[in-house]
Amino acid sequence: MTLLNSARGLTRRGFGWRKMLAGGALVLSACLITAPGSTQPRPFTPTIEEPPPGVFHGNTSDNLADQFQRQAVYYRSQHPVGTIIVETRERHLYLIESETRALRYGIGVGREGFTWSGLLQISRKQEWPDWHPPPEMIERQPYLPRFMAGGPGNPLGARAMYLGNTVYRIHGTNAPETIGHAVSSGCFRLVNEDVIDLYDRVAVGTRVIVRQN
Repeated sequence: MTLLNSARGLTRRGFGWRKMLAGGALVLSACLITAPGSTQPRPFTPTIEEPPPGVFHGNTSDNLADQFQRQAVYYRSQHPVGTIIVETRERHLYLIESETRALRYGIGVGREGFTWSGLLQISRKQEWPDWHPPPEMIERQPYLPRFMAGGPGNPLGARAMYLGNTVYRIHGTNAPETIGHAVSSGCFRLVNEDVIDLYDRVAVGTRVIVRQN
């Protein structure tokens, strides 16, 4: 399925450019990317291959690079305490603790063609969530299971925080090696111990600001 068709599908389900979602307006970044000298869009390639679902690769941050370890950092912001800010290009998620301090987590982000920016709210939280790949993902990857129960091998990991009424989530992962990479279909992933930590610190209604730059 082309990204254009994907964007139309989002619009049909209420993800249009002007649609006001819970917590604010969501702006999707969507464009066809064509290789030089070709009229066909080139595939959206991840920066690392996504491991197959159901395979458990561990759930700790032991092997993460220092820059992706959870840590308190200096971060100037005028957003209220408790706001989540996702810096997609940095591969970092910030939980605002004061005007000059935030708790920073390393994350995996959407691969090329599946990044977006906007303002939403956490609309639901779930421990060890089941996984129901959306129809668009099934169409792109027909080999995926239609359902996977929550557990260590589930790609959503130990916790999920759902963003507005979109298909996007902040969630855990069964593949810590993907942290710091652009690999997902638009969701943001943390190692399980980090997503559990974040999950316990935020509530339904928390504002989530997603930035691409």
